This record gives sequence, C-alpha cells and structure tokens, in this order.
Amino acid sequence: MSLEASIRLALGPLDLDMELTIDEGEVVALLGPNGAGKTTLLRAMAGLVPFNSGHVRLDGKVLEDTATGQYVPTERRPIGFVFQDYLLFPHLSVLDNVAFGLRSRGTSRGAAAQKAVEWLGRVGLEDYARAKPAELSGGQRQRVALARALAPDPRLLLLDEPLAALDVSTRAEVRRDLKRHLASFQGIRLVVTHDPLEAVALADRLIVMENGRLVQTGTPAEVTEHPRSQYVADLVGVNLIRGEADHGTVRIPGGTAVAAAGAESGEVFAMIHPRAIAIYRRRPEGSPRNVWSGRASNIELLGNRVRVRIDGEVPLVAEVTPAALKELDLVEGGEVWVSFKATDVGVYPA
Repeated sequence: MSLEASIRLALGPLDLDMELTIDEGEVVALLGPNGAGKTTLLRAMAGLVPFNSGHVRLDGKVLEDTATGQYVPTERRPIGFVFQDYLLFPHLSVLDNVAFGLRSRGTSRGAAAQKAVEWLGRVGLEDYARAKPAELSGGQRQRVALARALAPDPRLLLLDEPLAALDVSTRAEVRRDLKRHLASFQGIRLVVTHDPLEAVALADRLIVMENGRLVQTGTPAEVTEHPRSQYVADLVGVNLIRGEADHGTVRIPGGTAVAAAGAESGEVFAMIHPRAIAIYRRRPEGSPRNVWSGRASNIELLGNRVRVRIDGEVPLVAEVTPAALKELDLVEGGEVWVSFKATDVGVYPA
C-alpha cells in the first residue's frame, strides 16, 4: 500500500514538477525553503489545487489523473489534512469541529458525535468538548485539528507545518505528542516543515524540494551526512562546495583548488565542518594545505560557539569558542586567514 503522486503545475511564479512515492507505515517530512511549493504539493494531492498534468494514486486507486480525466472530489478522498493555521470553525464547539469531517462524509450525527468523543479522549481533550476554539491554547487547537483529520480513518494524513503556529515554549511538548499520535496512525503520513529539528524528530525519511523540484531524499542521517544543495548544507550547518575532483583536489568554479583527501575524479561535493576550520589574524605556518585570506563578514554567537562567516577566495563559515574570538580580537569586517586539513574534507559524488 502506498501513495504515488506525479504532479506538474504552474501557479504564479511557481513551476512545480514533483514525483514521490510513500509507503504505508512511513513518516515522511517534506522540507524546503519558503516558496519551494511544499504546501501547493499537499493541496494538489488533496484535490484543493488543480494541476496541469500528472496523477495521484492511493493504495492503487486513482484519485486524480489528467490523462484519463478521472477526478475524485476532495471530500471523497480518504485523506486527513491538518492545515498550518488549523482552520477550526470558530462558531462550532470542539466536539462539532472533530465531528465535521465525519458528517461531511455522510456519517449520522449520533455516530459522528460518538466517534468525536472517542478521539477527544485519545488526544486528552475530553473535558473541552463544549469549548470553542478561541478558549483553547495553541497546542490544544493543534490536537483538535489532528483529531478532526484522523476521526474519519483516512489512509493518508497530510500535515502542513503543524507546529509553526506555536510559540517556542509549547513546541517541544506538542512535538512529542504529535510524534506519539503519528506512531499510532497506521496509514501514510506526510509532514511539511521548514524546521530540520522537527523533521528529524518526526520522520523516518526526508524529501527536500527547492523551486518546485526534488533535490534530495533519504533517511535523516543520509541527508544530513551528505547534503546535496546549499539549502540543505545551511540547514545542517556545514560548508558545501561543488567542483571537479582530480586526484586529491577539488577544483571549484573560478579555478580555486581545494585539497581533499580521497578526491579522485568526476563531479563531487566537498563538505567541511565549520569546527574543522581554524582562524588566524596572520598567515599560518604548518601543514594544512588549504590556506586562504578573507574578511569576517558576519559574527554570530550560538550557545557556547561563535559562527564566523568569512568572505574570500572560498567563502566559508568557521566555528570557534567565545574565548578564541576574544583572543583573536576579531570584529565584523576584520581581515583573517583560514586553514583546514585535506583530511577534514568529506567528498562524495555529485
């Protein structure tokens, strides 16, 4: 049992062309920057946005196919959707909000109410059945939206930035609850997020899209250990260089050669962790083969580390301790030298 989708559409500046397959039991996180097309893709699969060409199949059944003209209306698709702002009906009670999806699919009022009560119990909100959404906290509204999506027993659960509307103090607790509820749902689960911590905490597999296209997919470990775009590298917090390998060097556009142990031949990615990069105020002496001058364009304190963005022949981000930064007497705009060893460069095929 699986979801198979192939969707191509143009919507304003967005040119979306995505294919994906998700198997039953998987929790998949769809990652990407703002404007990548994540929400549009979810809405297209749910039948809320028309697409130019393609198909959506769920458990082998066609929900939509532009080639044959087949189209199952949104309300008849076995899909539960949790929207970013939850979209609870403000004039309805919590109980009636949860029962709404069941009623829209033809369930009798009594049966829908009974099942809604059961789901409110599952999410720990049985005491709020008569309350209105405005009386709930953000985390409670999120649980109501999840219960409403799951009550009709969907085969596919789509969640669009389910934690984005929550404040930082609430998010960790609600994320733990959400992970538990996702684990109890046996269907197909697809979560849209832009938060890498959220994605890694919730998902078995990540799909990364940029500008309407798939750029990378794999387990959280596979994606974070081998980023394939600058966006993913920035999420993970590493330096990523793309170039042509030639027996121990990686030549990047512009002609600069980066010494990299293990680089043989072909187009590759070279990854350098910021902690492997040393910063000096004068040209260093010693064995590192990668040495460049540059200028500290940005200095950012993050916990017990300081990230220093250095513009130069090879733009890089380095990480040092606050004590080391003070010893360097470095401020934004200051001239520096950087170095790192060839053995600190991870190389893998592009």
